[in-house]
Amino acid sequence: MLRILKDKKETAKFLQVLRKRAAGADEKIESAVKKIVSDVSKTGDKALKKYTSQFDRHKLPLKISKSEIAASAKYADKNIVAALEISACRVWDFHAKQRESSWLFKKDGAALGQLIRPVERAGVYVPGGKASYPSSVLMNVIPAQVAGVKEISVCVPTPDGIVNPVVMAAIKLLGITEVYRVGGAQAVAALAYGTETIKRVDKITGPGNIYVATAKKMVFGQVDIDMIAGPSEILIIADKTADPSFIAADMLSQAEHDEMASSVLVTDSSELIKSVQKEVDTQLSKLVRKDTAKKSLKKYGAVIKTKSIKEAVDLANEIAPEHLEVMTEDPERLVDSIKNAGAIFLGKWTPEPLGDYSAGSNHVLPTGGTARFSSPLGVYDFVKRTSLLNFTQKAFNSIADTVETLADSEGLQAHAETVRVRKRSRR
Repeated sequence: MLRILKDKKETAKFLQVLRKRAAGADEKIESAVKKIVSDVSKTGDKALKKYTSQFDRHKLPLKISKSEIAASAKYADKNIVAALEISACRVWDFHAKQRESSWLFKKDGAALGQLIRPVERAGVYVPGGKASYPSSVLMNVIPAQVAGVKEISVCVPTPDGIVNPVVMAAIKLLGITEVYRVGGAQAVAALAYGTETIKRVDKITGPGNIYVATAKKMVFGQVDIDMIAGPSEILIIADKTADPSFIAADMLSQAEHDEMASSVLVTDSSELIKSVQKEVDTQLSKLVRKDTAKKSLKKYGAVIKTKSIKEAVDLANEIAPEHLEVMTEDPERLVDSIKNAGAIFLGKWTPEPLGDYSAGSNHVLPTGGTARFSSPLGVYDFVKRTSLLNFTQKAFNSIADTVETLADSEGLQAHAETVRVRKRSRR
């Protein structure tokens, strides 16, 4: 089931496969999304109702009322609601540490600083098609709330008009009352441009299918977005001390997501490779989603044999995985050498699903190698930074000649004149 890569040439070919997997939408999808986004931007609610009827097969009101949210939430399993409550508290505590403060310093009569302020409106997309993820409600809404965003709008598709009780329970738990039964590219367009019913937002976050991801990419610039999320992925660095049953279980936890998910083990132990192969076969046969996991492993699963753990770390930094697990004798020792990863899970008692649900860290992570330059979703994504300047005449005089010289050197006469006119003034 798992391909075994033992040389650099084979590994390089596999890395190319992984990169192509994250290439994005084809022309047909982009064309369809472009039409949807254009329709919504031009005709608002009319387009939303048309596409909702076409794709979700209902003509219910676009807005889900507060009473409907509460009524639906009552049908959610109490144990699941209790788990959501525990997770919400942990997610809040983690993200509270990310709060930033405005700052100001004074020097020679000049006051310089930076203002930290939340965006006014955020829009959160929550999947509601083939799969519904109440955990996505927590991970996207809570950082916005911690940041101080006053208005949070949630869009969730309801195929055949059916509202998911657990998703509504998560929404109710966080006190969100602006919720719309709209999905797909049309929901992203509505949040970006606004309609008669849905007021436009400043930031859009949340996962979705390729149509949602493509729409987010198209509206970026009109509105800010979190990231263009690709298929889920995990890379595990392990040595001979690792438990093969743990590794197999963690690889399969990603493979069951969808056929595009990637699960990779990198190790310097040949014995571990043999044991993991057996465990994967055994555990795979027991999965409900074994067909999906099997296709994922066949396409994007691999075991890469390296000469050392250092080489394994170097490879991980090159791949820059969404999830990076470290199952070595001393996992903490490797942290400083790991440069590129969305989230790092240290030790055998820290499986990736802890981060998906209840650890507290955010599960919205950079994929497809983008961990080289981007970060997990956080409070910092929902704030804007504004520079603040306040100069006295003395402070102005201290740099006036410098500014004038540079403005003249760039041929910007009017820029230089703003300085000269003040230098001539006796006020």
